[in-house]
Amino acid sequence: MYKLLFLITICFYSTFQVTAQKSRIDGKIIIDFGQTFKVENLDIKTDTTITFKVIFDVSKTSEDKSMPNKYIVTAARFLNMHADAGVKKEQLKIAMTIHASAWQDVLNNKEYKEKFGVENPNLKLIEALDSAGVDIILCGQTAIFRGLNKENVIPSVKFALSAMTALIQYQKNGYIYMRF
Repeated sequence: MYKLLFLITICFYSTFQVTAQKSRIDGKIIIDFGQTFKVENLDIKTDTTITFKVIFDVSKTSEDKSMPNKYIVTAARFLNMHADAGVKKEQLKIAMTIHASAWQDVLNNKEYKEKFGVENPNLKLIEALDSAGVDIILCGQTAIFRGLNKENVIPSVKFALSAMTALIQYQKNGYIYMRF
């Protein structure tokens, strides 16, 4: 009887430890999106003295229109994990180009609800990213092709001639290109 109780106790604590090790950490910069994991015993230490300049290229959207675009969430996760690692917010310079099927994710709530029957799940995420200083850039070519303008997209979204143009310009200014 005692052996069985002992084994059950060991199994319980082992399960608890594995679960505890996989607990997600809420973001320090983007509070409601982009949870991360604490990584211990790093072989490649995060350099907390440099400025991280990244431009994410987002061209895909979620199949489930009630879920935020996981590729846009990646920018929140990037900000949060680096802040948790000790990088100051001022050292995190992030931009994001939106084109191809991801155009849907920048529709304002009214337009999104008319098109998909649900509120835009990316609205709060994009607003939080904008508040954190992230440039959300819509490809002008995609915008014209899809009938998008300043009235039917989220107000903080910036328009560029094209995603290609924005990518080139940001890269010339030292941003590292990340495609999803």
